[in-house]
Amino acid sequence: MANWILGVTGGIGSGKSLACQYFASEGIDIVDADIEARNVVKPGEPVLDAIAGYFGASIILADGHLDRTALRQRIFQHQEARLWLEAQLHPLIRERIALLLQRSDSVYTLLVSPLLFESHQEQFCQRTLLIDAPEPLQLHWAQQRDQATEAQIRAIMASQWTRTQRQEKADDKVLNDGSVADLYQQLQPLHQQYLRLANALHLRH
Repeated sequence: MANWILGVTGGIGSGKSLACQYFASEGIDIVDADIEARNVVKPGEPVLDAIAGYFGASIILADGHLDRTALRQRIFQHQEARLWLEAQLHPLIRERIALLLQRSDSVYTLLVSPLLFESHQEQFCQRTLLIDAPEPLQLHWAQQRDQATEAQIRAIMASQWTRTQRQEKADDKVLNDGSVADLYQQLQPLHQQYLRLANALHLRH
């Protein structure tokens, strides 16, 4: 069966995870690019040795896992290091995403990725959905969730596309500036639309 893929994106702290919870409750499979980004650097993965070689052995914790906090600080201070890391990881992440999307058997499948457009992962998708939130709310929610400073969150935001860039690129947009119920109310008619589009694709195949 051909898979109909919806790409879901949004800046840090915009509410992508909340949106995914709604779609999951409707029986939709979710492929999470962030989870696959963590999987490719698990202990024993070849790219972990390359990262240690580039950044130094201190970037690996005593238990063999990548020190993600230290790595984040390094790459947001040095653009060259961030570009090197992305060149190593993005092809591996794309491979895993492609495999998982292929295996999905729900009516349609979500590919959720904060860097959907920046890393050209929208090429996997038939349609894209932006979970949008005002910047002050992004900062507040991200700081609460990640126990990070405002400066750290702003550095991550600066490395991603702007709200305006995402708004211009995305096919569909929801504004997440109220309650969870408000967000779900906006997602419900979109879900019905995606079901119709996915079923039309399945009928053609």
